[in-house]
Amino acid sequence: MDIEFSLALPRDAIGIPMVRRVLGDAMRSLNVSETCIADMLLAVSEACSNAVRHGGPANRYEVTASIGYGQCDVRVADSGNGVPSIPPSLPPPDTENGRGLLIMRSVVDEISFGVTPGRGTTVHLRKSLDWDDEVAARPRELAAV
Repeated sequence: MDIEFSLALPRDAIGIPMVRRVLGDAMRSLNVSETCIADMLLAVSEACSNAVRHGGPANRYEVTASIGYGQCDVRVADSGNGVPSIPPSLPPPDTENGRGLLIMRSVVDEISFGVTPGRGTTVHLRKSLDWDDEVAARPRELAAV
């Protein structure tokens, strides 16, 4: 099964729980493991937080997702000035900026950035899916209940 969706959200933190809910429910409907879901939700939350914080001057940002063929792909796109640089290692504990990028990098299989200076940043997150073995072992009729 393949699920795709796209959300256009206000550049406000209120949209982040909505993204988490839609993505989490979609992944659960396919019997993806809770650990895998938690990793993707953490990474997507960080990417959305960056779009909310740095995505000006536009009032919106977009999240597109595709779940299927054993992987989850999510893109978070904003219209800000673009991410200045990707930190190569963990920042010092007292640093405010840069930790979210490192968190995303640590929980997904692939992360890439499309940056157009002055026109926005797209964060692309990809993770191979793990399945909930307990649900997968049940007959299809019972797994849907």
